[in-house]
Amino acid sequence: MFTVKQIAFAHSKVKSGADFPSYIQEIKKLGVHSYEVWVKNGQTEYFGADDFSTKSSPKYDELIIANLSDQERFMGYLKSHQNGETNYLEFCKHCAETGVEKWLVSLDTMLCTYFDQAGQEVLVEKIPG
Repeated sequence: MFTVKQIAFAHSKVKSGADFPSYIQEIKKLGVHSYEVWVKNGQTEYFGADDFSTKSSPKYDELIIANLSDQERFMGYLKSHQNGETNYLEFCKHCAETGVEKWLVSLDTMLCTYFDQAGQEVLVEKIPG
């Protein structure tokens, strides 16, 4: 199975959201089926076949997640990130600011779903690739 170290190496090549599709393809080849990112500290849990999972350490100091989500502002920040205008930490700060608590990426369905603190979907998007 894959390791957090292998995934971190693949992620080290990501400089902005514009690099996301190639990152997804690389970790998919490692055997990652899905992963869940917690915005508060960047901790990520990766899931593979046969109930395999592994978890990263927190990546940054804890962020405070806004109580109410703002889908419209979030979508603007997401578009900027996908266009390469922000780095990963800036994007996570924008997620927290707009009430996004976590996101779940399914490499089987190639969907990324963003959730607020109440567990409600803020946005579901197709991953290019």
